[in-house]
Amino acid sequence: MPCLNLSTNVSLDNVDTSSILSEATSTVASIIGKPEAYVMVVLKGSVPIAFGGTVDPAAYGELVSIGGLTPDVNKKLSAAISAILEKKLSVPKSRFFIKFYDTKGSNFGWNGSTF
Repeated sequence: MPCLNLSTNVSLDNVDTSSILSEATSTVASIIGKPEAYVMVVLKGSVPIAFGGTVDPAAYGELVSIGGLTPDVNKKLSAAISAILEKKLSVPKSRFFIKFYDTKGSNFGWNGSTF
C-alpha cells in the first residue's frame, strides 16, 4: 500500500493534476513492484515552502510503503518522481527532497483495520 505525499509551493491552478497523479501512480507501482490499485498519491499545491532561502519552485515528498523499499529502489524513485515534478511543474530536481518510510503492515490502516 504505497502512499506518496507531494507538497509544492507551485500553484496547481490551470495544471492538469490528473496527469501528474496518473504518472506518479504508475511510476511508483512499477518501480516498487506493487499493483497500481494499491498506490495512493496526494498532491498539494500552493504550500508555503522556502528552500535555500528562496521561495522559487520547490517540493517535498514522503513515500510510505509496506516493503519494497531498498536503497536502489529509493534512488530510482527519487529520480523518477523528481523528473515528473520537473517536467510537469517546473520544479528543478535540485529543489526537491523525498523521504522514504518502509513500514510494517500493522502500522498501516486500511478498510477499517490494518494490514
